[in-house]
Amino acid sequence: MFDRQDSDMQSDLSGGYRMPSRIRGLSGKLLWLTIAFVMLAEILIFAPSVATMRQRWLQDRLNTAAAAGVVIDGLQPLELPRGVQEDTLATTGTKAIVLRKDGTSRLLAVTEMPTEVDAAYDLADYSEIESIRDAFYTLVFGGDRLLRVYGPIADSPDTTIEIVMEERPLRRAMLGYAHNILIVSLIISVITALLMFLAINRVMIMPVRRLARSMQAFAENPEDPERILAATDGKDEIAVAGRHLTRMQDQLQKTLRQQKTLVDLGLAVSKINHDMRNILASAQLMSDRLVDVDDPLVKSFAPKLLRAIDRAVGYTSEVLSYGQTSEAEPQRRRFRLAELCQEVRDLLQLSHETGIEFVDLIAADIEIDGDSEQLFRVIHNICRNAVQALASFTPEDPDHPRRITISAQRTGSVVAITIDDTGPGMPAKARENLFAAFRGSARSGGTGLGLAIARELVLAHGGTIALVEKPGPGTLFRVEIPDRPVALDDWRARA
Repeated sequence: MFDRQDSDMQSDLSGGYRMPSRIRGLSGKLLWLTIAFVMLAEILIFAPSVATMRQRWLQDRLNTAAAAGVVIDGLQPLELPRGVQEDTLATTGTKAIVLRKDGTSRLLAVTEMPTEVDAAYDLADYSEIESIRDAFYTLVFGGDRLLRVYGPIADSPDTTIEIVMEERPLRRAMLGYAHNILIVSLIISVITALLMFLAINRVMIMPVRRLARSMQAFAENPEDPERILAATDGKDEIAVAGRHLTRMQDQLQKTLRQQKTLVDLGLAVSKINHDMRNILASAQLMSDRLVDVDDPLVKSFAPKLLRAIDRAVGYTSEVLSYGQTSEAEPQRRRFRLAELCQEVRDLLQLSHETGIEFVDLIAADIEIDGDSEQLFRVIHNICRNAVQALASFTPEDPDHPRRITISAQRTGSVVAITIDDTGPGMPAKARENLFAAFRGSARSGGTGLGLAIARELVLAHGGTIALVEKPGPGTLFRVEIPDRPVALDDWRARA
């Protein structure tokens, strides 16, 4: 009945847990509990059953004595010989038979008239509670008592038959009956338990063990796609749990692959970063000499070139920083947002040849409280994504403008920045995984790191970044950056 493979051990979990055998597992507990509950039910049924058996046994003795009493009463006025009386009493299992008729009592047969009896029972007026109580008393303590039992004769309700008998034969019959009931109850309990065991084991225990084995196998090698549980189409709770387990294992494998990608990417970037820093350092030394050139055009572009090289040095660590460590705390100060957006525009290098228009609607007097380098990265990442989307976008309408519009406004202590483009919009898959690294890219081959890094930097400022629904085509991002809270002592000092 039990699978040998299950009774032994199946594969160990990394924590040392082992799959229990069927006898020691849920199956065995279910089997023993079923036997126990069926036996309890049989015990509850046994109490009224044995009481009914006792009452029927006494009624049968009374009916036998009544039949003999009617015959003896028909022989009046003759008196039975002593030997016939003894045979009659031995046949009925009594010590005395008394017939009460028409208000008179007649002793029909007696061996030796007892001086007193231990208990009297009127079978015509005998409740169930009294019957159960007396039955258990007879089973546990009875055997040596002398009983007086009486009741009406079936064909003559006005005639009463009364017998005096020993309790020992009654107790012996009741013990035999109880023994038979016990044997039958055990057989019924075992059969019922086995049937329930087989049914529930197939319906519940086997699917649960299947889930447990799948979790064991998956824990041994989470990266193996063959270890993912094959979901079933059932509608019960275990089938639903199995489908959730399958989905969880699949998502966990994807997460592990992404983490492995991050580790490999971090290792690659760390190698590239080492060589790139040396190259950029040389470029930086050569660019420093441009400052000494008297050409006005060179003097105007030299500072921007130097800042671009500095940012390039920082960007070589961007992916590595995202995959292994958190971003540094913002070094906040108040600065003009328009100047930062102009640097973003210069770095994007949008010329007429690109066909992409950059519209800057930020007022010159709007100041923002934040880390200029980190906010530059936020705005630049979003704008760069917009440029890439517009560059690969071919609208149906040839007059459709390809434009990036950036604007900002201050409301109280919060500056809201909106970056709007007229591109193809965000694909559904990218919307579902928005701000998720390696899953939220809107273009083929993208990593999705730009938005993920932007969100991390905005959250570090205590702000929010969100994709806003717009009626027309394109994508609209809204970034909100609050000012730092001012300590009361600092405010009083400035005041």
